[in-house]
Amino acid sequence: MTRLLIAASGTGGHLFPALAVAECLDDRWQVRWLGVPDRLETELVPSRFPLITVKAGGLQGGGISKLVQLLRLIAAGWHVRQLLQRERIDLVFTTGGYIAAPAILAARLSGIPAVLHEANAIPGRVTRLLGRFCSAVAVGLPVASHRIPGCRPQLTGMPVRAAFLQQQPLPSWVPRTEGPLLVIIGGSQGAVGLNRMVRAVVPDLLAQGCRIVHLTGRNDPDVGQLQHGLLVERPFSDDIPGLLQHADLAISRAGAGSLSELAVCGTPTVLVPFPQAADQHQEANAACAAELGGAVIVHQHTAESPVLGDTIQRLLGHRLGAVQADPSLLGAMREGMAQLAMRDADQRLRELLQQQLRSVRAGSRQPGG
Repeated sequence: MTRLLIAASGTGGHLFPALAVAECLDDRWQVRWLGVPDRLETELVPSRFPLITVKAGGLQGGGISKLVQLLRLIAAGWHVRQLLQRERIDLVFTTGGYIAAPAILAARLSGIPAVLHEANAIPGRVTRLLGRFCSAVAVGLPVASHRIPGCRPQLTGMPVRAAFLQQQPLPSWVPRTEGPLLVIIGGSQGAVGLNRMVRAVVPDLLAQGCRIVHLTGRNDPDVGQLQHGLLVERPFSDDIPGLLQHADLAISRAGAGSLSELAVCGTPTVLVPFPQAADQHQEANAACAAELGGAVIVHQHTAESPVLGDTIQRLLGHRLGAVQADPSLLGAMREGMAQLAMRDADQRLRELLQQQLRSVRAGSRQPGG
C-alpha cells in the first residue's frame, strides 16, 4: 500500500486537478488530503478522502502582519512534518497555493519525495521559490517550463474531472430552440466586473434568437433583473461538461482550470482575463489559447464599450443570420482548442508519481541505502 498525501487548497484551480489525479489511482494507493480550514476543500474532499487541515497563508503585506504569517507558516510546516511521520506517508503531491509551502518543506526535511504540479503559464510564488526542493515538477502549459528556476519540469497538461472527457447530454433546463448557445462562466473571482460587461450585450443577442446560459457566481447583485425565455441565470452548475460540449461559444475568465475544461471540450471561447490576477497569469494563460486560434482575448471594459459585443457578433454572426459572416470561424477555433488539450493529463501525473516512488524504493534497496 502506497500512502500519498495530497496538499491542495483554496480554489477550484488547485482542487479539481488534484481530485482528478486522486480519483484515477487504484486501490493500491491510500490517499490523505491536506488543506486549510474554511476553504473549498472542506466542502469537496471529506466525502471522498480523509481531510486534515492546518492554518497556512501567504506572506503578503509587511511588518507585524508578515511576521505573524511567517510564524504561522513555520508552525504549519512543523505540523505537516508530524503528520508525515504519524501517517507514514510515502509521497507528497501538491498543486501549489499556500498549503504547498509547508507540505514541500516538511517533505524535504523528512526525506520524502514531493511532486508539484503548476497549472498556470506564469508560475506562482510558491512554485518559483520551492520547485527546486521537489523531486519532480510538472506543468500544465509548455511556456511555464522555463519560468521555474532550479528544475526541469515535465509537461503533463492540466487534469480535468472525468465527466469532461465523456460525452454529456445538453442539460434539460437549457432552452431548446434553433439559435446558437452562448455559455458565460463568471467564475468566483471578479465575477461582477465580467457579468456587468456581458449584460450590456445580452439584450441584443436575445433579440437575435441566441440562447444564453449565464453562470454568474454567488455574489452578483444584478442577477434576475432581466427575464427572458432564452436566458438562464444560475450561480453555478454541476452540468458544465454538457454545457461546454454543446456550446457554440463560451465567455470565461482565463484561470488554468477553466481553460483546460474549455480545451478538452473544444469550445470556442472569448477569454476575459481577470485584471487583478497575481502576476497577470490569466493574461499569459489566455495567450496560450489565442496563439493556437482557439480563443479570442477581450480585456475587461466598461459596459459602454462595444468591443465584446462586436467580437460576439463576428464569431456568432453566421449562426445569428448575418449574411456576410464567416461560417468557418467557430470550426477553426474548435480545432485550436483541441490542440491545447491534453486529455490524459491525470494519467501522465499518475505515472510521474509512480516513477518517483520506484526511484525511492530502488534507492532503498541499494547497498547502504
